[in-house]
Amino acid sequence: LERAGFEGRTRVLARRLVAAGVAKGTRVAIQFGNGVEFAVAWFAAARIGLLVQAHTATIPFENLNPLLGQPVDISPEAVVAKLVHGGRGGYCFEQNGLFRLVLETVGFSVIGLAARVLWMLPDDAVTPRTHMTLLVELADGPVLADVGFGGAVCTGVLDFVSDVPQETPHERYRLVQSDGEWRQQTEIAGEWRTTYRFDLTPQPQIDYELANWWTSTSPLSHFTQGLTVARSPAGRRMTLRNFDFATHRLGVPSERRRLESPAEVCAVLETEFGIRIPDRDALISRLAALA
Repeated sequence: LERAGFEGRTRVLARRLVAAGVAKGTRVAIQFGNGVEFAVAWFAAARIGLLVQAHTATIPFENLNPLLGQPVDISPEAVVAKLVHGGRGGYCFEQNGLFRLVLETVGFSVIGLAARVLWMLPDDAVTPRTHMTLLVELADGPVLADVGFGGAVCTGVLDFVSDVPQETPHERYRLVQSDGEWRQQTEIAGEWRTTYRFDLTPQPQIDYELANWWTSTSPLSHFTQGLTVARSPAGRRMTLRNFDFATHRLGVPSERRRLESPAEVCAVLETEFGIRIPDRDALISRLAALA
């Protein structure tokens, strides 16, 4: 069995397991003889959204640097130091920059793309290309992978097929193609909502540098004007917007709590999101101004 065939069989079985309700953390018993079937089954179980799901469950989305007026360095060395070793999270350019580095290190071919965010906006809104997402080449076709879209991040990968709902560890998502562009959509309470639109033009790093500079410094960027934090562990999503802390689970009402003080916000950042606060005094002062 050649590598391409093995990759294809593994991916087909992985999607069937997802459709059957298997997710990260599910115990899977594999009983095969010592042959190709055992290897295919093992890798299929291991790879179900493994990298995307593990990343979005563990590394928080956060904008402390832009909020505090600190620079955001998106070089590979900087994102590794901050997100891997520094006890921090980041936003799309950092998150997907790190994820791309990981994927390429283990042998995947990855193309960086740029998207116009439409989340919570009309579908015909004209927004700048300030979101980084990734196209990953697999043996049986490309997939969209994105670990940097905050509280609405897709925690699995999406095949490039139009108008077909796709299961993920959280909500269902789909891609819709029209007029040379793709739109990523998520299903919320039975309604499909667009997160962003994009085309397949590869983006050089310098374009990300420019978009990152604007996003992290402009007073028109919401990342400089308020706190935005998210993490998506198995079965739930947690979001924090300034003093509003929420936990979302499928099929049940969201749990919402208004935090009473900047000190309580700092405590939630540390305990619920695992963030090592870079400058507590500066953050408390900034949050007090937002209260």
